[in-house]
Amino acid sequence: MSEESKIEHLIREYLLDEGILRERLKDPKIEFGFQFAFPPGKISKIMFVIKPKKKDLIIITIGTQISDPHINALNSLTKNKKMQFFIELRKSFLLKDVYFRINIQNYRYEISDQIFLKQDGTISKNSFFKSIRKVFNSAAYSNIILEEYCSEKIKPEDFTKTKEFTSGTDFSLYS
Repeated sequence: MSEESKIEHLIREYLLDEGILRERLKDPKIEFGFQFAFPPGKISKIMFVIKPKKKDLIIITIGTQISDPHINALNSLTKNKKMQFFIELRKSFLLKDVYFRINIQNYRYEISDQIFLKQDGTISKNSFFKSIRKVFNSAAYSNIILEEYCSEKIKPEDFTKTKEFTSGTDFSLYS
C-alpha cells in the first residue's frame, strides 16, 4: 500500500467510524478528497478534506455563503460598519490560527486548516478531529459575529423561505 493510499484509507475510516462521510471527491488537482458532514446530527455542515497532489499534508475546509437576509442587513449598514464586519472576520480567523479566503463582493469566505503527515504518511485520529473542530468552530464563531452585526437589521421571518429554516437546523446563516 503506498503512502497516498494508506492515508486515504485512514481518513476514509476515520470519517466512516464517526458516521459523517458523505462522498468521495474527484478532481485532477488532488490525490483524494472526501465530503463529510460535521458535527454528526441535525445541525451538521458540509465540510471537505483533501490531499493535494505531491504534498505531505491534508487540508480541512468549510465554505460559507452569507444568506440573502444577512447580505441585505449588511448592505443596510453604513459602508464603514460593513467593512468593520469583514475586518472583524479577518481578526477572528487570525486569532483562531486558520487559513482563510474572503470574497467581499460575493459575500463568501472559506476557512481551512492544514495537517502535515507524520513520517509514516499517517495522522492520528485525534489530530484529524481537532483540525475539523478548529475549522468548524471558526465558521460557527464567524456566524456569531455576523449575527451581532445584523441583529438590529434582520427579523426571524426573513428566514421563512430559506431551506435552512425549513430543514430545522439552527445554522440559518448559510444559504
